[in-house]
Amino acid sequence: MSLIYLLLLAILQGITEFLPISSSAHLILLPTLTGAEDQGIVLDVAVHVGTLLAVIYYFRKDVRQMVRGMGDIAKGQMQTDAARLFWLLALATVPVVIFGLILKITGYMDALRSIKVIAWTMLVFGLILYVSDRRPAPANDRKWGVRSAVIMGLWQAVALIPGTSRSGATITGARFLGYNREQAARLSMLMSIPTIIASGMLVAGDVVSNANWQLARDAAIAALFACLAALLALTLMMRLLRTVSFTPYVIYRVILGIILLVVAYS
Repeated sequence: MSLIYLLLLAILQGITEFLPISSSAHLILLPTLTGAEDQGIVLDVAVHVGTLLAVIYYFRKDVRQMVRGMGDIAKGQMQTDAARLFWLLALATVPVVIFGLILKITGYMDALRSIKVIAWTMLVFGLILYVSDRRPAPANDRKWGVRSAVIMGLWQAVALIPGTSRSGATITGARFLGYNREQAARLSMLMSIPTIIASGMLVAGDVVSNANWQLARDAAIAALFACLAALLALTLMMRLLRTVSFTPYVIYRVILGIILLVVAYS
């Protein structure tokens, strides 16, 4: 795959990953609009891994707490704040892992990569995000608990359907639960860490088993540039959330969804 296409893929992923507009949908639409061959799941996951590195760096304090939590749990210290954060994130990841395995085993993962699916999910889940974002949220941060982790985990599992948006779905779930915009975005980003690690490990096994080192090289290049683009996008989004609602993203989703519906059914 050409370097220019890899850069385009990486920048597109980096910009859209943290916005509730579905990065995976844009990655699927890219070859359709450019006439290029579909880059496939491996490169899709590679650029997601690049954005994972950006999340880890941006939320490095929370990541250090997660690591401490893993150590606390290993020592049997289950009641510390760090341990609580770690096992809640682990709990929130269970639904997406199960659903992801089901889609991979049944072959529906590739079948869902269609313009019709993306058009409907882009439109429907955009409107659901708008409804959730209209709900008033308390001025102070809510404490994350088991119920919230499970519910947001289920929303994240639904986001495996292209066009739904992982960040959009988890932010929607968090807003329905009463979290303010900044806290909803923070929890959504932290939930992405174990999720992307799990999907990356799953696809890495395919690359190694097929010994496709050219694909592995392309994946590494795409991941690097996706990381740089994502870090910039994440910094801007978290600052904007202090003054801007999610409505602009909803408008974008609705417009794109309608356009794709026209294309899909014409």
